[in-house]
Amino acid sequence: MTKIRCDWVGDDPIYIDYHDNEWGVPVHDDQIHFEFLVLEGAQAGLSWLTILKRRDGYRRLYKGFDPEIVAKFTPAYVETMLKDEGIIRNRLKVESSIRNAKVFLEIQKEFGSFDKYIWGFVNNQPVINRPESIDNYQATSPLSDKVSKDLKKRGMSFVGSTIIYAHLQATGLINDHMRKCFRANE
Repeated sequence: MTKIRCDWVGDDPIYIDYHDNEWGVPVHDDQIHFEFLVLEGAQAGLSWLTILKRRDGYRRLYKGFDPEIVAKFTPAYVETMLKDEGIIRNRLKVESSIRNAKVFLEIQKEFGSFDKYIWGFVNNQPVINRPESIDNYQATSPLSDKVSKDLKKRGMSFVGSTIIYAHLQATGLINDHMRKCFRANE
């Protein structure tokens, strides 16, 4: 029997795997939160599939997305990264991710973990939406506006409301699986 998925998934095996095993699953691991912040920032202006296809390159160059290591990336290492086709070679995005790593570490210090910080915006309970169709998806929300504003105030960049909404979806703070999707009630 064929599984019914959210309309955006299509038939690409990478998208199917991402949808079926990650998207909307609550994340409580800071390194995974940081990974998605980097990837979502890299995705700005591009398709998510473009980023997913380069995920291994990001994991390699970002040293497993350890924010302590990323925060110490040198200008020389940035130049190495910008020559590697395994990632999107955009200087602004790469340099932003390093600054964001430093802010991420400050948030960990203040709250005990980034996870406590981010889940505090939803009182530790996922926001459950059940769109009827792809036309019912939204790109931002008052929640993503609030998180984005706070992250920007702390010094992060490439964390606009649309990017943050995608982050909240990816990490399960917002569950936007369509009503008809087999993952909707998990």
